[in-house]
Amino acid sequence: GYKELPTAVNITWSSINFKTILQWQPKPSGYFYTVEIHGERSDVKRKCILTSETECDVTDVLRKVNETYTAHILSVKPAEMDNFEEPPFAVSEKFVPFNQTVIGKPEIKDYSQKGSKLNVLFKDPLTPYMFSNGSFMSIQDIFQHKLEYKLYYWKDQSSGKKDVTTKSHNFEVSVDSGKNYCFYVQGIIPSRRENRNGQQSVVLCTSVGRNILDEYGTEVFIILAVIAVTVITLAIVLPVVLCKRKKAKKARAVREKELLNGV
Repeated sequence: GYKELPTAVNITWSSINFKTILQWQPKPSGYFYTVEIHGERSDVKRKCILTSETECDVTDVLRKVNETYTAHILSVKPAEMDNFEEPPFAVSEKFVPFNQTVIGKPEIKDYSQKGSKLNVLFKDPLTPYMFSNGSFMSIQDIFQHKLEYKLYYWKDQSSGKKDVTTKSHNFEVSVDSGKNYCFYVQGIIPSRRENRNGQQSVVLCTSVGRNILDEYGTEVFIILAVIAVTVITLAIVLPVVLCKRKKAKKARAVREKELLNGV
């Protein structure tokens, strides 16, 4: 029965911050898959045994991040798992986590713009791997000095972008005082041939020079102008109207008095 089973195709590795998922096709019908991870210097490890899925989380068997791995995806029938006959299988491309995992988004912890200085504090992405004390390793803990970070920043509503590099976790750059700036942070490993640039953090903008017109545009200016004109008009017209009413009231009182005297 083994020879009649189809084997996996389109096998791909997907890895971000060392969390690694193996994916393939097609969906099995009448059989199952079992994944074997082969390392160059480590024993074969089985994952996702007798699965009907077409993906498998293999993160925990890739702890030796500098080792080269291949995945064998076996097509099997449950009743024949103990059969000495070797089941058909497909082999993935080689995968080295240290060289190929994608660097995830850094987390912006704090930022401020005071005068002509923009300060940005950020945090490394964490990996699924732990220290002996139970705390999670960051990508900085694994990559060490090979990892750098870039801050890309630009004046709000401008297309001109600047960048600066650091190996620490904060940036301080000179900017135009009173002007708002937008920015994001990105991890980089210059020594890599592929996947050199990591995912970009969220884009944030400062608001030190921002006022109500910057926020809401010309509509607010027009509304404010109409209110100002209305107030000025009332300030001019209202005293005139009140004065005329006062004079009219006085004239009416005089006429009433004359009429009474005539009677």
